[in-house]
Amino acid sequence: MKYPRTMLALFAGLFSGIGVAQAGPWWQHAVIYEIYPRSFQDSNGDGIGDLNGITQRLDYLQQLGVDAIWIAPMYPSPQVDFGYDISDYQAVDPQYGTLADFDHLLAEARKRSIRIVLDMVLNHSSDQETWFVESASSRANIKADWYLWNPGVAATQASVTAYQKRFEHEGMVPPNNWVSVFGGSAWEWVAARKQFYYHRFYKQQPDLNWENPAVETAMFGAMKFWLDRGVAGFRLDAIPSLFEDPQLRDEPETGGLNAQGDPNLKIIYTENLPQVHEVIRRMRAMIDTYPDQRLLIGETYLPNTAALDQWYGGAAKDELQLPMDMLVGIGDQASLSAPRFQQYLSEVQTQVHGSQPLLVFDNHDSRRSIDRFGGGNADKRIAQIIATVLYTSRATALTYYGAEIGMRTTTPSRREEVKDPIGITGWPAEKGRDGERTPMQWTAGAQAGFSSNPHTWLPVSPDHSTINVRSEGADPGSLLAWNRKLIALRRSDRALHNGDMVMLNKDDPNVLAYLRVVRQVTGAANAAGARHATSATIVAVNMSAQPQTVHFDPAAVGARFLAVHTLLTSDASLKGLRSLQSVTLPAYASWMAALR
Repeated sequence: MKYPRTMLALFAGLFSGIGVAQAGPWWQHAVIYEIYPRSFQDSNGDGIGDLNGITQRLDYLQQLGVDAIWIAPMYPSPQVDFGYDISDYQAVDPQYGTLADFDHLLAEARKRSIRIVLDMVLNHSSDQETWFVESASSRANIKADWYLWNPGVAATQASVTAYQKRFEHEGMVPPNNWVSVFGGSAWEWVAARKQFYYHRFYKQQPDLNWENPAVETAMFGAMKFWLDRGVAGFRLDAIPSLFEDPQLRDEPETGGLNAQGDPNLKIIYTENLPQVHEVIRRMRAMIDTYPDQRLLIGETYLPNTAALDQWYGGAAKDELQLPMDMLVGIGDQASLSAPRFQQYLSEVQTQVHGSQPLLVFDNHDSRRSIDRFGGGNADKRIAQIIATVLYTSRATALTYYGAEIGMRTTTPSRREEVKDPIGITGWPAEKGRDGERTPMQWTAGAQAGFSSNPHTWLPVSPDHSTINVRSEGADPGSLLAWNRKLIALRRSDRALHNGDMVMLNKDDPNVLAYLRVVRQVTGAANAAGARHATSATIVAVNMSAQPQTVHFDPAAVGARFLAVHTLLTSDASLKGLRSLQSVTLPAYASWMAALR
């Protein structure tokens, strides 16, 4: 397909465009690797991964090219939600190790130029946190309003629904129709107070009351504890849920029931309230007092790119440095569609006031991308496409343990096998998140090299005999080798590392193509000043099952660039390309080339 005249004009004007790419802070170019600590490496044979296990695998992470690791919660916890129910914010859960083990991990990571980012759960605590134990004891204690309490309404009121009556206690029912993400009413009765407390998630995860300044002081203090130890920053769990409507208005019902059997609601009174941004601005100001460019990442499931921009702080850029952009990679409508990728990648390049995107295709709450985007025999090539976009876009890259080797989602086949409470309560409509949390597959041997204990906390996937680090590390054509090459190219190629990004051929229904370019100003820095590209790299991926031919006019990319040099490709037929005039991409092929 040839480019339309307007696209050729864009190509022609590209190298006299506005702006010059800058080096930026460390996180702007980083590869961040999420580790689910229970599942990465068991060092003591109890069947559960731990901090010393992570330390043992730092050399692997360094060889892969990782700049920072995000560790899912490793604080003391009853493990109802596997660490996202924290009972002590300033310690390490004994099953993961000790503070000394954490400090050792931090020191060893630093030797390898790897930073540590911790998960911080600010929306709620465990019901075993001493704050909540005290708060629940009476209405008169010093922490009585550290959580959200309400007496409810009389069950006899005419406005009370049948759903509310399901949760009646002592003649009272919850004050509204708010539903827990994990099933049932979001309000739980405590007889000692004769009140309900609010929990957006499990009932063992009561929501903190951020209207109380003492809560903010305590939580900022917990963050400072870890910042003082040297962590690079935090990933903020469920951060849009920090505040709730003070009027406790019912959420609008959208019809039908969800997987847990509760009414489907439009969530407008329990997420993304304006007050949360005031807290984030204060939090950003706090971490900015620390040296070495400390970082705030946000778990931000949002409806569109305009909403994402608010989490950066808009033009002020005074909130999160990296809210997670999950619109293209995790969203409900995620699919291997070139127009869809073009839309969201274009939006995040142009609609967030120049802030740095953070692309996410995999995490501990979603089926693995190789399964969501895959297509049978083409799975490996599709996984190569996802990795290509992740590592060659102008974005910070966030990946998840095992994605680099093509680990699959291993969903339990029987309810008796499920560990995730949401799967236990929602089975069979909701099977839970165990499938994307299975142990890391290091070898083809027993327990995939994850543990010496045959009884691992989740079963090792049976495909570990072929999908594992050792086997793929010895195969130059493996998915692991592809990821290593991509990350190395991201570091070494100037345009991929630090260049602007311009989308190409947006009308192509099958091929996603873009140019990464570094521009240098020569002459007066005004409209008459010349801005020349000093480095340019083109990226093209065929997202279809048929070969696709695209045409790039050399004149359209500037007379200075007459030669094409393939840097990396998933198909040998593309290695010898010397011209942009006609490029035939085989099915699901990825191609990156320098323009010279």
